[in-house]
Amino acid sequence: MKNNRVVHFEIPSEDPEKSMSFFEEVFGWQFRQFGEQPYWFVITGEEGAPGINGGLMKRKDPRQPVVNSVMVENIDQTLADIEKAGGTVVVQKMAIPGMGWSAYFMDPDKNIHGVWQVDENAG
Repeated sequence: MKNNRVVHFEIPSEDPEKSMSFFEEVFGWQFRQFGEQPYWFVITGEEGAPGINGGLMKRKDPRQPVVNSVMVENIDQTLADIEKAGGTVVVQKMAIPGMGWSAYFMDPDKNIHGVWQVDENAG
């Protein structure tokens, strides 16, 4: 399993199955449904690694927002994987000098997320 972790998230979705397939393909996340509820626990990485897990749910309100940043090892490869899996890069990779690389993408359900690669030589 890949170790792509987020700081915090809860993802609303019109089509949870499609969203789960997307995130599994791109980041290797695993999902476990909470009883019979339209809510799935999201396991984003190995226990004990920095970061947290979260949830994916059936959207409850059309204004229900989500923004999360996923730490990745290789931002260029991740952006290619995102597009291959049906996502769209909406803000191209940009350097945060001395810190790393950032980019933003839209998943197939039109939610905006960020990806982050630590790299002290960025710039």
